[in-house]
Amino acid sequence: MAIENISDKNNPKTVARKKGFRDLDLKLVLHPFRKDIIPLKDANAVKNAVKNLILTNFFERPFQPALGANLRGLLFEPMDSITELAIEDNIRRVLLKEPRIKVIYINAESDEDANHYNLTVKFRIKQSDQEEQVAIVLRRLR
Repeated sequence: MAIENISDKNNPKTVARKKGFRDLDLKLVLHPFRKDIIPLKDANAVKNAVKNLILTNFFERPFQPALGANLRGLLFEPMDSITELAIEDNIRRVLLKEPRIKVIYINAESDEDANHYNLTVKFRIKQSDQEEQVAIVLRRLR
């Protein structure tokens, strides 16, 4: 009885493939024919997750009270470079908890005439080495 080598090195049976990311779009856009919510995929899903983490305040997520950037509290501070640094530090701290990305830079600029902050977060998705950017305008409502 002959014994065959099951693991043939010239003909591999397994192929490595990347698993795509999926996330629920919080805008809840419906598909026109299926009448179902359209999910976000890959880079758009990661960008949505980053934006959600930045805009989350403390105690907004059940069972994770410390998760969030808590930027709402900083909007009522004076518009100066110290507040800009605090915003950047809070964003950097919360994005360390997102395992899919590596932050490249974070920029918070105050626009005193319009009474808002322009946030720019540039990051690299670890799985695909793709660079993405999220821009957010932070303003307080009166």
